[in-house]
Amino acid sequence: MYIFETNIRVRYAETDQMAYVYYGNYPMYLEVARVEMLRSLGFTYKGFEEIGIMLPVVDLFIKYFKPALYDDLLRIKITVKKIPSSKIVFDYEIYNEKNDLLTTAITTLVFISKETRKICRPPEIFIESISKHYTS
Repeated sequence: MYIFETNIRVRYAETDQMAYVYYGNYPMYLEVARVEMLRSLGFTYKGFEEIGIMLPVVDLFIKYFKPALYDDLLRIKITVKKIPSSKIVFDYEIYNEKNDLLTTAITTLVFISKETRKICRPPEIFIESISKHYTS
């Protein structure tokens, strides 16, 4: 399985009157973490698009346990448990600086041909890159 972690600082504009992160901002945090995870493997959304692959989110599930607060430094842990096929599933855990688990989430993205708009397999170079992190 592939595990990646990144940090995000909560900005004031992302909070509500209680200084809690507004619930609708969590998907943005997940996307930032996903982008950084892909970058760690040598890939970008832009790079996928340039070779004719799009990665839309088809499923999102979020469970909130405790609120993230203004100026918290969040640690987002992503786990990709299975080597991607036509889809890739990301499991997330979001922690604060006290290491409290604040949120868990799952997103499913599918690989889509930009030309045909149909589901396709991921580029072989991507499979090779991520497969290095899995053991038999």
